[in-house]
Amino acid sequence: MTTLLVIAKEPRPGRVKTRLTPPFTPREAAALAEASLADTLDAVARTPARRRVLVLEGEPGPWLPTGFEVVRQCAGGLDERLAAAFAGCDGPALLIGMDTPQVTPELLTVDFADCDAYFGSAEDGGFWALGLAAPDPALLRGVPMSTPSTGAVQRARLAGLRVRDLPRLRDVDTAHDADVVARAAPGGRFAAQLARLSAAGAR
Repeated sequence: MTTLLVIAKEPRPGRVKTRLTPPFTPREAAALAEASLADTLDAVARTPARRRVLVLEGEPGPWLPTGFEVVRQCAGGLDERLAAAFAGCDGPALLIGMDTPQVTPELLTVDFADCDAYFGSAEDGGFWALGLAAPDPALLRGVPMSTPSTGAVQRARLAGLRVRDLPRLRDVDTAHDADVVARAAPGGRFAAQLARLSAAGAR
């Protein structure tokens, strides 16, 4: 069975989702980040898995459900932190971030019986999911992160492997992204939090 990894930052004002400011204040952006993280962890908690691991920068809070191991992110760039997350796995693993609260257990239930990797590209040119049947940190080290070509470079690193592509999803980075994602998952905490802030005149 697969290990599910979530890499995340503690949702603290001024430290997360800074591209949402403006129109949101740093505190409002952190509230949206917390809701996004809570929705993501809830989807992971409802997905069959061997282990559920939160790879965290910062401290856990009341948004963390039971059943998760918490591992501190290592030092270094995002490529090194992702590589280290996979290095802690001794079997098939699927890694996602905290920026796609629209994920579902159906999307996260993967089977490596006839493939070596899963790849989920993101609308902004990055990727929202990476799954490896045999985790190899070298597949991530040196990939330039947070660029329009990140996804293409990471996908190219999987050359020679049997890869299954997951649906393309939108990360929440901007206020426009937040609106689109909330419409895609209207029943989640993220959509509810966005609606509360919008009703309060945040924008």
